[in-house]
Amino acid sequence: MSDSNTGLKDFLNSIKGDRMLWAVAGLLAIFSFIPVYSASSNLAYLNGASGNTFSYLVKHFVHLVLGFAIMYGTHKIPYRFFRGLSIILLPIVIILLGITLFQGTTIQGANASRWIQVPIVNFSFQTSTLASVVLLIYVARYLSKIQGTEYTFKETILPLWVPVFLVVGLILPANLSTAAIIFFIVLILTYVGAYKMKYTAIVLGVGLVALTLFGLSAKAFPGLFPNRVDTWISRIETFTDNDEQTREQYQVEKAKIAIATGGLTGNGIGKSVQRNFLPQSSSDFIYAIIVEEMGMIGGIGVILAYIFMLYRIAIIVTKSGTTYGRLLVVAAGIPIIFQAFINIAVAVELFPVTGQTLPLVGSGGTSIWMTCLSLGIVISVSANNEVREKEEEAQAEKEHNQTIENPLEVLSETL
Repeated sequence: MSDSNTGLKDFLNSIKGDRMLWAVAGLLAIFSFIPVYSASSNLAYLNGASGNTFSYLVKHFVHLVLGFAIMYGTHKIPYRFFRGLSIILLPIVIILLGITLFQGTTIQGANASRWIQVPIVNFSFQTSTLASVVLLIYVARYLSKIQGTEYTFKETILPLWVPVFLVVGLILPANLSTAAIIFFIVLILTYVGAYKMKYTAIVLGVGLVALTLFGLSAKAFPGLFPNRVDTWISRIETFTDNDEQTREQYQVEKAKIAIATGGLTGNGIGKSVQRNFLPQSSSDFIYAIIVEEMGMIGGIGVILAYIFMLYRIAIIVTKSGTTYGRLLVVAAGIPIIFQAFINIAVAVELFPVTGQTLPLVGSGGTSIWMTCLSLGIVISVSANNEVREKEEEAQAEKEHNQTIENPLEVLSETL
């Protein structure tokens, strides 16, 4: 018994970095079992399934265990090593994005060109989420490299903007929301990294023109991009035209009904009605199920958890002693918060349907793993901050002791 307690104590002591960030991530993960178990009840009976809801809970548990194992392993890596890893992984994820775009798998009968099937282990993986993490780390590395140097826009096109537009361009046809989030976070990184604003304005203009031309081409020639272009174009049109009843609009309406019937305290855990009508109740629209069952109290609690996570990320940014450390935390941490609030905004019809899950709460292996990977990177920076602060405290104490000892030495020599 004492050996097990000692082992647990040693394990807890081995966890470094921001303990509050560890805590909020753990609480969100533990909390997620309630809505996932409740919301997956409809999936258990779809397409002739056996009705075994418990299997979905076990699957979600396995995803979380693997995710936190990734977070633990990542936070042990000194964050400076992510510089080189981003350079190595960037061409790999670009190749994977190209393969995914042209051979994307079909998920539950729908064309899902953001997924790639791994044949050996027989599971699907969303390459865009990994690509976003790798690209943003790469951008953070490059911006920290040119910090304080003289450079021209032409000099930054090939090493910075070509990879950005290549990755975003490969993700865009299948996943507009992820491509938009990546591009927006890159713009935030350029601001934090003191990249020249006039250059950023040029890139933003080019990006808007390219997106417009892409959308017009896809609309004029529907067969030109045989992926999910029609899906996200129809979602935007549906969002702006409430008279058009589509599958996406149907889901939003059911989500709004769930939120409206939840009231202040909710209908009770496991008593959701709209989970039976929402096809993506355990992922894309899980926030609506949370509010329906736990009311506005539960919904606001989830929002406060992500706000607190943002607060801890901001603390880590301010404590980081290097430009690269600050940019790395922004690159890895801010997309998690963006994804969370976009998911919530979709549920209340502030945004068109995007397909973004609620980080650490919604079901989905790739999303959980990449969220944990990103949090592990952020915690790695915070662990380095703690080591540096301890070293600075030790140095300050040493200097303080020297200032006390020196006058005594002078006095003893005088006497």
